[in-house]
Amino acid sequence: MRPETRTKLFSAVKKKTFLGVLLAMSAGTSYAIEDPDQPKATETEQTAVKVQATENEKQQVKDNTAVELKPAMITIPQEKLFEVIKARAKKLASEPYVAPKDLELEALTSIGYQDYRAIRFRTDKAIWKDQSLYEVQLFHPGFLYRSPVAINTVEQNAEVKSLPFKTDYYRYDATAAPLEQEISTAIANTQLGHAGFRLHFPLNNNEYKDEVAVFQGASYFRLVGPHQVYGLSARGLAIDTALNSGEEFPVFKEFWLVKPAPEDTTIVLYALLDSPSVSGAYRFELTPSTNTEVKTEMQIFARKDIKKLGIAPLTSMFYHGENSTKFFDDYRPEVHDSDGLLMQSEQGQWVWRALNNPKKLSVTSFSYDNPKGFGLAQRDRDFNNYLDTEAHYHNRPSMWIEPLGAWGKGRVELVEIPTDTETNDNIVSYWVPEQPMKAGDNLSFSYKLSTFNATLATQDKASVLRTRIGSAALPGEKNPPPKSHRQFTVDFSGENINQLSANFAMMADLTLSSGQVSDKTVQQLPNNQGWRVAFKVAPEGDKPVDMRLSLKLRDKEISEVWSYVWYPNDVQ
Repeated sequence: MRPETRTKLFSAVKKKTFLGVLLAMSAGTSYAIEDPDQPKATETEQTAVKVQATENEKQQVKDNTAVELKPAMITIPQEKLFEVIKARAKKLASEPYVAPKDLELEALTSIGYQDYRAIRFRTDKAIWKDQSLYEVQLFHPGFLYRSPVAINTVEQNAEVKSLPFKTDYYRYDATAAPLEQEISTAIANTQLGHAGFRLHFPLNNNEYKDEVAVFQGASYFRLVGPHQVYGLSARGLAIDTALNSGEEFPVFKEFWLVKPAPEDTTIVLYALLDSPSVSGAYRFELTPSTNTEVKTEMQIFARKDIKKLGIAPLTSMFYHGENSTKFFDDYRPEVHDSDGLLMQSEQGQWVWRALNNPKKLSVTSFSYDNPKGFGLAQRDRDFNNYLDTEAHYHNRPSMWIEPLGAWGKGRVELVEIPTDTETNDNIVSYWVPEQPMKAGDNLSFSYKLSTFNATLATQDKASVLRTRIGSAALPGEKNPPPKSHRQFTVDFSGENINQLSANFAMMADLTLSSGQVSDKTVQQLPNNQGWRVAFKVAPEGDKPVDMRLSLKLRDKEISEVWSYVWYPNDVQ
């Protein structure tokens, strides 16, 4: 289960101080008072305090008297907004972490899945409806989403407005029908906030605005390109993933959505991230086209030392697939959101690591200096390999992270977690900088996140088509080898190799970290479908076997590198 975002119910506080005036301004009242005893602040610091006011405003008055709240309105030029959010994040990191309070409204915390699904956003209430190519729809707090977030809109005139929760935004259908009055009565004039939001855009045709992005839960967000359905997720940050001490999940606690001009095809979003270890400011520039791209800028500030920092994390699911070695009682041949991790080095070498649902937790690292990119891909896009008419796994997006600027030395880390159900995300990838982040440090990263289908347009070498694993025993063999001895077949396909003559002396460059290889062959597949490398592996006891394989023609590498780790105890 994913941890969700948090915020507090709030009410207005009025005091005749600079901060108090700003709080009052956030509550909708305008003042022009200067306190001569207050020290002068820079323009960015002043604006940051104004933004911070909307956070401080979320405190109940001492006598618990309900105060009617109007949408907070301040003015911040967009070119300065990111700097303001950075200043706010820096200030947060300099203070002790305060865990936000969860919702206490039982009507929302006690509802079940079906009740929550029966609460639907009214499409006619969409933010910016008929005003731009983009529309925003909100998610209702409650069920698993017990910790709402604050959402603001930024108008073209630089006016920043808080977006209040309203029951009028939603239809409470079926079993959720009694909730509308119960919620309205319980919250009175206090503010609940939102569970998240989704962006709609004419992605597939001009007549309908499809969902193109969703931000909901912790720092998770999901994207789709044309004719894709939601699958894997991106995250703002990963902390201490797969460590015994437990993972920390930072949250996007507040968003700013910049209203696009009527014909703009790009939308800009800002987010404030917070957690016990770190705070941060994010800028997202989203552009849907033949694929969906998000240019991301982030600056994070450490409250304390961080054991493992994961930049640009992706989270996915791999239940079973073509390379699975245990039986799954499932009519579907494959069930996964992604089937491989793709990486490219600074020198241009492509590496493909087929995913697995391991018997035990598996963490694999790939060291790089200034990588060109990495991502999780759903390369197999043939419906016949899934046979799922509801989940549409063959249409799940692939995602590619392309660093903008030099990221230096570090590693791409792949985490594979055992799972017995497709409802659990069990795959995580991210970039870990070589130098750990210490308390007081701040780091900045920029990257472009892009959706794609089977392969990237920039891939100019043959790619892995499939990975198959079976027993190394021959049919009818009287004294078969141990079950841990495996037969591997790896098929490569690509325009550069599919039309080559079978007479070419294609070579398989195969290396193993341990164990022995035998019966290695290279042969052309029928009907110009590519080339197959087959071989057998005999492990050394229980030692994992880390393998790398590529095709070569006259000593020139003409394919990506297939990477795989075989764990002898995985076979069942």
